[in-house]
Amino acid sequence: MRPLLACLLLALAWPAAAFERVVSLAPSLSEIMLELDAAGLLVGVLDGGERPAALAHLPSVGRYGQLELESLLALKPDLLLLWPDSVSASQREQLKRFGIALYEAEPHSLEELGQQVLELGHRLDRAQRAEQLAAGFQARLSELRQRYRRAVPLRVFYQIWDTPLYTIGSRQIIGDALRVCGAENVFDDLPLPAPQVSVEAVLARDPQVILLSSPGLAAAWQAWPQLTAVQRRQVWVIPDKGLERPSLQMLDATEKLCQQLSRVP
Repeated sequence: MRPLLACLLLALAWPAAAFERVVSLAPSLSEIMLELDAAGLLVGVLDGGERPAALAHLPSVGRYGQLELESLLALKPDLLLLWPDSVSASQREQLKRFGIALYEAEPHSLEELGQQVLELGHRLDRAQRAEQLAAGFQARLSELRQRYRRAVPLRVFYQIWDTPLYTIGSRQIIGDALRVCGAENVFDDLPLPAPQVSVEAVLARDPQVILLSSPGLAAAWQAWPQLTAVQRRQVWVIPDKGLERPSLQMLDATEKLCQQLSRVP
């Protein structure tokens, strides 16, 4: 079955509902609401970085990991959009007890992200818009996979933080973006989405490229000249922070990453 058709059938399994008051508890889901032309349904958002200008006027219900339940309940939402890690496990259980409809999203691949857009579009009576977006997204994704495919994938270490040293593990959507670009995460065998690793482990796996989530992480790697990435001056900052927000704009960020990695012979 073609991927888009499979996603559409899954989306149709979710009944459309007349949701009128939506609160987004993840910046990526807030962006998807904009992409679906459904921002008018939003009555509040959980903050996590700079907001899109179109959402600047909306009330805040807290910050990432610090949900303010009173502020949320005062908005009387009929649907909550939730990234599982955006609130604590105890608060997730509280939200379920309130009887408010929940849409939880944690795509592990770019294909799953396209499916999420279809599902949410059908839930919000934006099915036609969602199907158009998903079809274009899937076609462009397939083209990028074909264009940047390598017979032998590049070995890449993706650094999230330095003290302690964090990276991405398996089933992480950023890892799928790397695969689109003909690369592989050297810690793809670790089951946690953001595992802590040691410098010794990085040295043992000797990545060809080190990707950094921020420029301030670069200098420390010069202490390890035996690393292939350091020898070849392939310690780079990711070209677009949108790579870390799984909304449809992530495909633009993925293409920029592919262009950056294509500089490696």
